[in-house]
Amino acid sequence: MSDVQATTFDPAERLLQRMTPVQRVHAILHRYPALSPAVVLVLAAVVLGSLNNRFFLPSNLSLVAQQVAVVGGLAVGQTLIILTAGIDLSVGAIMVFTSIVMAGSAANFGVPGPLALVIGLLVGTLAGGLNGLLVTRLRLPPFIVTLGTLNIFTALTLLVSNGASIQGKDIPDILQWTGLPIALGPFRLTTGVLLMLAMYVIATYVLRNTAFGRHIYAVGDDREAARLAGIAVNRILLSAYLAAGFIFAVTAWILIGRVGAASPNAATDANLDSITAVVIGGTSLFGGRGLIVGSLLGALIVGVFRNGLALAGVDVLYQTLVVGVLVIVAVATDQWIRRVRA
Repeated sequence: MSDVQATTFDPAERLLQRMTPVQRVHAILHRYPALSPAVVLVLAAVVLGSLNNRFFLPSNLSLVAQQVAVVGGLAVGQTLIILTAGIDLSVGAIMVFTSIVMAGSAANFGVPGPLALVIGLLVGTLAGGLNGLLVTRLRLPPFIVTLGTLNIFTALTLLVSNGASIQGKDIPDILQWTGLPIALGPFRLTTGVLLMLAMYVIATYVLRNTAFGRHIYAVGDDREAARLAGIAVNRILLSAYLAAGFIFAVTAWILIGRVGAASPNAATDANLDSITAVVIGGTSLFGGRGLIVGSLLGALIVGVFRNGLALAGVDVLYQTLVVGVLVIVAVATDQWIRRVRA
């Protein structure tokens, strides 16, 4: 009997014993895509904190959170698009255009604040829907579509605003509500930060627990297989772009509170920063793989690096260089992880 027990084995255990340390890391990262950005965030915080003892002060960490709110909000919508194997280069332009529409409706046409907010949310959603229609109906590549609408919404922003900012004194309180400070112990956050976190909670629930979320992953992983499985691919894609447009409009609200005004020149790097956050957060540019919380970690990594390097006296050009290197490393890591065999 003992001889029989000695010769039996667990195939999974034997496979694990055969794996080298690198292969084990490989498999773990494939199974937990948010793990690598979490490790990077912790290491970055430790290193940058050791370079400047002001880094871990509650006031500085509060500032990082407020700075991340806008890019983090955009990254929620960008994640939905990238999970479908698309990409949206117009996210920042939609956000800024929507912020100008919100503030301009109230300041220039006397629209009540709540109605101006609703108009802005509707405009942002329709802007995302326009991208979705061009992708699904005309079957154009998302990169080309959103590159075109980036220029369209940028031009519309300048036309509507005449190139001038709308000052905070002319903007209703409800549109600046996202800039209200909230004290949480020694930390001072804003309602905009909490609103961004709420979007992550809602998006996480939708992607994990609804048919729409599962279909997003299926379409991104293999569009033809999803179609053969009975998924209405074009409907899912259009819904993803509409949802993303709504999220960009909510982020426009956060932007107004963050800046205290509506400026056509705000968040000039938001388009690429949102992609950076999503990619660094472990979401695959090839679609079908990634977690929404990873995008939050990616946004925090960018914010931590920029803030920590600024405290260390590093020139802003080198800060941008570091972020660029992070993107390349993240994409290379993603391709390496995707080669894991089942």
